[in-house]
Amino acid sequence: MTDYPHPPFPEQEQELPGSFRKMDPVPDHGEQTWKGANRLEGRIALITGADSGIGRAVAIAFAREGADLALVCLNEDGDMQDTAELVRQAGRECLVIKTDLSQAQNCRDVVAQTVERFGRIDILVNNAAHQRSFAKIEDISDEEWRHTFATNIDAMFYLTKAAVAHMGRGSAIINTASVNSDQPNPQLLAYATTKGAIQNFTAGIAQMLAERGIRANVVAPGPVWTPLIPASFPGEKVSKFGQNYPMARPAQPAELASAYVMLAEPMSSYVSGATIAVTGGQPII
Repeated sequence: MTDYPHPPFPEQEQELPGSFRKMDPVPDHGEQTWKGANRLEGRIALITGADSGIGRAVAIAFAREGADLALVCLNEDGDMQDTAELVRQAGRECLVIKTDLSQAQNCRDVVAQTVERFGRIDILVNNAAHQRSFAKIEDISDEEWRHTFATNIDAMFYLTKAAVAHMGRGSAIINTASVNSDQPNPQLLAYATTKGAIQNFTAGIAQMLAERGIRANVVAPGPVWTPLIPASFPGEKVSKFGQNYPMARPAQPAELASAYVMLAEPMSSYVSGATIAVTGGQPII
C-alpha cells in the first residue's frame, strides 16, 4: 500500500490516446515484478488496448503465465513495440494488430487475423476504451458520444460475437468496466454510461454462453495510473488523481493484472457473470 507513488503528481497533459513513456511517474506494468507460474500455459489470448495501461500489464502477465498473444492497438507506436518485445522476451508468440475498433468490420478482421495465426481463441480481453471529460452535457458533441459508444461497447459486442465461434469449452471472456459502472463521474458521462452497459452486457452474455462452456466476467477498476488520465483531464486534476480513494493513490496497472489472470485461468471454472472490483477499498454498489 505504501510502495507505489502517491499524489500530488506533476501537472501534465497529453493528446489522446497518450503514451505511458511520457508520464511522470512512469506507470508500473509489472515489467520487473510479475513472475509467471504457468497458469495459462498453451492458451491463446486476444487483448485489446494492449499497448499501455491495463492492457499492457495484462499482456505481460499472460505471456509470463504461458499464453501466446494477439495484441490490438490503435497506434503501433513505441508503446506497442515495447509491449510486444516483452511478450517475445517471455518466450511467447505475439501478433500485433493496428486498427480502429470503433468500426465493426475492423473488429471482425481482428478475430479473423488472430484465428489465422493461432487457430483459435481461448481468452478474449475486451479492454480498449475511449474517454474524455466534459463539464456540461451541452459540451458533448453527437460525434463524441457516438465515438465513445462505438469504441467502448459496440466493439465489445462485435469482437465477442465474432470470437465465440472460435472459442471452445473452458474459454473465457474478460471485459474491463469501471467503478463508474456503479458510481458514475458526471464529467465522464459518455464513458461512465458505456461502462454501465459493459457490466450489463457481460452479465447477459455469461448466461447466454454458459451452456457452451464459455465464461464471461468483468473487472471494475477504480482510478488507475494510465495514459488516459493525462490525456483526458486538465493537469491540475491529474496532479491529484486518486487521492480521494481510501488508499489515497491510484492503482498502478500491474496491480490489476492478477484479477485478469485469475479470471482467465482454468481453475476459475465456476466464476462467470461476476464483477471483480479493484478499487483500493472504495465500495461499489
